[in-house]
Amino acid sequence: MTDYTLRPIGHVESVLTDPATAPRQPDEGAPPAWLVIDDRYARALDGLTAGMDILVLTWLDRADRETLTIRPRGDATRAITGVFATRAPHRPNPIGLHSVNVLAVTGTRIHVRNLEAVHGTPILDLKPVLTQDR
Repeated sequence: MTDYTLRPIGHVESVLTDPATAPRQPDEGAPPAWLVIDDRYARALDGLTAGMDILVLTWLDRADRETLTIRPRGDATRAITGVFATRAPHRPNPIGLHSVNVLAVTGTRIHVRNLEAVHGTPILDLKPVLTQDR
């Protein structure tokens, strides 16, 4: 198999610090957070504005990459399920996918609503949510 190199473009600043107690989904109490983008990518932020919905791809760096099956949501009453059929963070390539709304863009810092990623999580990429206008 071929290995691929990913280079984080920044990191998350959040009040969330413990993956075990962080909300599992944005609508489960995820707080606002900051996406702190490395200065060398400043030009890549041109056109990103408050009010936009974006997808944030993260590297869930504290995940267990050996996990292949889980009980969804850690619920012992649920059947064991393959991680590819779940949103579990523990998986062979722990890429997080977060849909957020941009509250403000200040230089290379992006304030977003409802991000369930914990403080320090590496950011891999940002992509706009496509609508009929885009």
